[in-house]
Amino acid sequence: MYSFTKTMDQVMSLQGNKTIFYGAEMLNTVWETKPEIIAKLLPAPLKPVANKPLVSTFVANYPKTSFCPPYKEAGLFILAECDGVVGRYCLSMPITDGMAMSMGREVCGLPKKMANIEFEVKDGKAEGKISRNGIEFFSVSADISGKLNENATVEELNEAINPFMYNITYAKSADGCGFLLSPTLIRQELAVDDIMENKLASASVTMTDSPHDPWAELEVVRMIGSQYIVSTNTLQPGENLYFNKIDPMKFVPYSFLKWDWWSK
Repeated sequence: MYSFTKTMDQVMSLQGNKTIFYGAEMLNTVWETKPEIIAKLLPAPLKPVANKPLVSTFVANYPKTSFCPPYKEAGLFILAECDGVVGRYCLSMPITDGMAMSMGREVCGLPKKMANIEFEVKDGKAEGKISRNGIEFFSVSADISGKLNENATVEELNEAINPFMYNITYAKSADGCGFLLSPTLIRQELAVDDIMENKLASASVTMTDSPHDPWAELEVVRMIGSQYIVSTNTLQPGENLYFNKIDPMKFVPYSFLKWDWWSK
């Protein structure tokens, strides 16, 4: 019979298990936005990367993982750096599976929310759509032709989909006053192996403003394009940076990524 409690042998059997996405099918899309938008959205100690106001998104289908059933996921990131290490700061991560959402939120502090995600690749075209609360706030259409959008470079694309990911984890106090756990910067690396497909694509995106998922804030100034890739990915254990060094009061305006905004 199963139990709500686990034996120490059961707990120890999970130690060292890797977070692996087998045959992950992903469409990464990159564009340039306004520098002032990046500067507004980055909490300290993260800083903008000079002359590179880059936004990246992904829409993914995970047909098999090491930790839960198949699911779909998406993400929104802006390029940032901390102590000279460039990475992507996560603003949003819609998802279709409750367990994968819980793991990402509780262990890594990622701003995951349950969503409706559609992702289809057919006849050289890739289409992705994300909706929540009755609003389709993001859609992407990519022509997998082997070429990026006009005047874009592969170097820009690769820098924007940097393997390092930044996120700030925290826990708000149950009494509604401040934080129970101090905001802590997390850095993780996504290792990409066993690449089965890797193709460039020209792309366009459509964003609809939403109070709960304001992806439209990341205005497109110049579209760079997409990468369609099928590979096995491993999320490496995170590093805890700046523990007890982030000013909680200064972080408060940035601490609403995980919740919908139902204002009065």
